[in-house]
Amino acid sequence: MTAPQRYRIAVAAEPELEGCYAVRREVFVTEQGVPEDVEMDAYDAHAVHLLATSEPDGRPAGTARILHGAVARRKYPTAVADGLTAVLGRLAVGRSARGTGLGAALVRAVEDEARRLGLTQVYLEAQTHALGFYERLGYRAYGPEFDEGSGIPHQAMRRTL
Repeated sequence: MTAPQRYRIAVAAEPELEGCYAVRREVFVTEQGVPEDVEMDAYDAHAVHLLATSEPDGRPAGTARILHGAVARRKYPTAVADGLTAVLGRLAVGRSARGTGLGAALVRAVEDEARRLGLTQVYLEAQTHALGFYERLGYRAYGPEFDEGSGIPHQAMRRTL
């Protein structure tokens, strides 16, 4: 998968996971003040992680994770009860890569991977300041605003693939 400009997006292999976590720490823990024990959870071990790296140096620039199947149903029982829904989460783009289109490319890469896994829709819980970003990519908000544990307001969204 190729992202705009100078980024490569791929499913992260075990040795690349630290790059995913480094971007998440930069964005969520350092910039947004989310406690690290909230940001890094037990679901990471069961997720498909996507990593965007800058080319040609290979530095981590962005990440997202996908939960699906029994793991997704356990964490989001009402949102993904059908078993055919991917949960897009932990989407983060490092400061130096913002404004390049990398965030949208990561969302599209999540959708491509979900299709490859045989899933038919994507569910996410967006920070409310990012609703417009996801709406431009075809996602629709529903339900009330909520705090998912980070102290940051969120909104449930979904898109059929």
